[in-house]
Amino acid sequence: MIEGHGDDAYHYDGIRSDFSSNICTATSHRSLMTHLAAYPELLAHYPEPEAWSLECILARQLGISPKCVIVTSGATEAIYLIAQTFRYKAVIPTPTFSEYEDACRCFEDKEDRTMLWLCNPNNPDGHVYSPADIGRMADEHDLVVLDQSYEHYTDHAVMSPAEAVRLPHIIQIHSFTKTYAVPGLRLGYITAHENLSEALRCNLHPWSVSAVAIEAGKFLAEHDELACRPDLTETQRLRQRLMAIGIDVLPTQTNFMLCRINGSVTAADLKDYLARCHHLLIRDASNFRGLTPQHFRVAAQTPPENDDLTAAIQQFIQQSVTLRPKKHNFDNREA
Repeated sequence: MIEGHGDDAYHYDGIRSDFSSNICTATSHRSLMTHLAAYPELLAHYPEPEAWSLECILARQLGISPKCVIVTSGATEAIYLIAQTFRYKAVIPTPTFSEYEDACRCFEDKEDRTMLWLCNPNNPDGHVYSPADIGRMADEHDLVVLDQSYEHYTDHAVMSPAEAVRLPHIIQIHSFTKTYAVPGLRLGYITAHENLSEALRCNLHPWSVSAVAIEAGKFLAEHDELACRPDLTETQRLRQRLMAIGIDVLPTQTNFMLCRINGSVTAADLKDYLARCHHLLIRDASNFRGLTPQHFRVAAQTPPENDDLTAAIQQFIQQSVTLRPKKHNFDNREA
């Protein structure tokens, strides 16, 4: 299991603003909680061995066959299920979500065929692959996994499930966690061509999705107004403010961004300072393959919170410069 994901506020006391998780927080769970409270009997019975009722609802909404939908206990279960079922040689562009590599490492490659893993939008940099890019890369591999967990966090076009299920070598991953900001539920789903879904179902564990999660999924699927809608304009404002104080920030097409602090200090230093001195939490991104100890990731929050973050980072930079040992010139010393 990979250690060091975001949302690790349990390591600190009194975190007041969490920039470390990409999940959009501008949503309310009140109506969902009220709905679930009306079904206490769910706790006293086993759930469906496979979440058929939710799969049928999703299939109807997406305009595809229920045979092409598999509900999972979060997108992470979907990742490991795919890696277990199709033990192809993994091709994983970096930096990206570390669980792809971890999942593929759990299962030995037994095939000469290749499987391309794409996070779209990509974590940690917010890049969105165009349909043309995906089409070009898909032609070079036997199977393509499109993790579209953040598909509702961008205004750029991504491949629809109706398009994907017509293709015999595309598997999509979707996330209730991201769409409705419910990471505690552990709920996601796969859409894929019927032949691929049939192979995946052979490795499904019974009762992997709880009865509460299934009922919550059915409620959320019927209430699109509860879906997260990140403020992408505010994201770009935060990016500009960070760059103005000397932080390198890659372009992003979603609500989170990949940053790098300059100098000899590290992202771990910055994270610890922000958490302990300002009660702000960022994601140390140094454990993404291909990144450096200076890389970190933030997800935009409200304007006041974003301004607090920028001011706190600027203060850290100023203190780092002040505390930096002075360089002495010994070339002109007297003999």
